[in-house]
Amino acid sequence: MSGTKFQEMSLIEHITELRRRLLWSFVYILIIFIICFYFADLLFAFLAYPLVNLLDTDNGQGFIYTALQEAFFTELKIALFFALFFSFPLIAIQIWKFIAPGLYKNEKKAFLPFLIATPILFFAGGSMVYYLIAPIAWKFFLSYQNLNSSGIPIRLEAKMGEYLSLMMRFIFAFGLAFQLPVLLGLLAKANLVTHYTLKKFRKYAIVLAFLAAAFLTPPDPFSQLSLALPIIILYEISIYIAKIIQKNKKAPVEDKEDNA
Repeated sequence: MSGTKFQEMSLIEHITELRRRLLWSFVYILIIFIICFYFADLLFAFLAYPLVNLLDTDNGQGFIYTALQEAFFTELKIALFFALFFSFPLIAIQIWKFIAPGLYKNEKKAFLPFLIATPILFFAGGSMVYYLIAPIAWKFFLSYQNLNSSGIPIRLEAKMGEYLSLMMRFIFAFGLAFQLPVLLGLLAKANLVTHYTLKKFRKYAIVLAFLAAAFLTPPDPFSQLSLALPIIILYEISIYIAKIIQKNKKAPVEDKEDNA
């Protein structure tokens, strides 16, 4: 379907097509949710490993739940979290199928790389949390288990629900932060920003990075710094991406002028 033909579709046809894509997205989420709920114990064990690996499990240290329904609702949250995570590429395909018919060939080439990069960068952010940030952060927090100055022993008894919420918050924060190159790249493609603009607002971006880190992560300095620094690095990468996009836009114009 060409861009012109797509534009000629009636409002009802647009709504019908949108409903179809939303329905398929819901079906994907529902099916994957059911599968994830069946394996919720294994998925929780996976998310809990960075902490369990540091606990004294030989002496019975592990997770607890203090409300009758807490373990059940924790598994529901785990299933929903992983269902959204695993279904995102499928949902991205549905988004592409909805918007692609309205794009010209050059627009498709411009937009598709960003659509592909989105889940990859989110996965990269989540992986950074799981394999790097969480182990260091949990080790720091567990250092308070030692005897305090009064000689009273302090021991962590982690609640399932609280730990899961903390881990999911970390993963979401880093996954969202890693979308910065995609967002700024799209704005550069649309001529809404240039790499000169991004350079000019660098100092404001650094301040916003720390504000975002303060809002999205726990209040300890390490957690905030561990998110703010990647955001700043990603902002610098975005400047470079915007510069490349601008060069690619100028090249066809120069070719046309040479042929004239």
